[in-house]
Amino acid sequence: MTAAMWNRRDFLRAAGAVGLVGLPPKALSAKPEPARIRLPKFPFDITCVAPMWVAEELLRGEGFTDIQYITTTSPAILATGEIDFNIRDVFSQLLQLDAGDPIVLLTGVHSGCFELFATSQVRSIRDLKGRTVSVPTPGRKAFVATMAAHVGLDPRRDLTFVSHPAADAIQLLEKGEIDAFLGFPPEPQELRAKKIGHSIVNTTTDRPWSQYFCCIAAGNRDFVRRNPVATKAVIRSFLKATNLCALEPERIAGLLKDRGYIKHYEYAAQALSEIPYNRWREFDSADTIRYYALRMHETGMIKSTPQKLLATGTDWRFLDQLKQEMKG
Repeated sequence: MTAAMWNRRDFLRAAGAVGLVGLPPKALSAKPEPARIRLPKFPFDITCVAPMWVAEELLRGEGFTDIQYITTTSPAILATGEIDFNIRDVFSQLLQLDAGDPIVLLTGVHSGCFELFATSQVRSIRDLKGRTVSVPTPGRKAFVATMAAHVGLDPRRDLTFVSHPAADAIQLLEKGEIDAFLGFPPEPQELRAKKIGHSIVNTTTDRPWSQYFCCIAAGNRDFVRRNPVATKAVIRSFLKATNLCALEPERIAGLLKDRGYIKHYEYAAQALSEIPYNRWREFDSADTIRYYALRMHETGMIKSTPQKLLATGTDWRFLDQLKQEMKG
């Protein structure tokens, strides 16, 4: 059976075979508070947030009857209530919380998707002093600033940040017109395939970055407050989908390609195989927020303290319950 032939029945059979849909019949038939759930879909390739899309059939099993994927170029629409949940890099989520956006962080999803590529003249992060780094988003800028501060650089004085769309940044790196670029799947896979630059930080394997979540699931604060049963059902579906990404990366890549979420199957399959989706149970989501919020606060990227962000912008009770319920 090819990935393209993995229909709904095959998907649920595969999920059930690895113990991912083993809920009691009453739980599967019980409808959550709202029957509708809205999640983002992007008109460009983003591979690592695949659990959001893989979760569609699992959400139906939870009782949602109206599952909408809203096409957007801005994941920040979670704060406006145009979508109900997202999975996004922790730095962007923390920047939103610091700005006062009404979102709440609910669970870490996976670690290790970012990779910092540089020209041959740059062998380490310290070599970036006085050089130019392209960061397409404020979240990626915050991550590079954190990396620089970790090795003793002052990112506000020692690095020059520029912002280009990822495709343009890759071309500029190849020409040597920028010195480094922080890639997000499937960009690192493309850079390696085309032999553009070389990796100086791989957050899948390099400490301390590999020890913390890089992507976090969040919900709209009002939705979470009003709908705790639905929120728990969504997080359960995300975590089961995360498990399935770890167990069936090639078939998941085929599913995403068939449904139009990604364009490049080969890059996606490689990324899904490399990203450690199986660590959501062993890593501590609160530790991730505490660690990165402190680094971002120290470098002036955010004003809020880690304690404030943890107190006002997180809710781990659903995750704690699901860790117990989803043992095995």
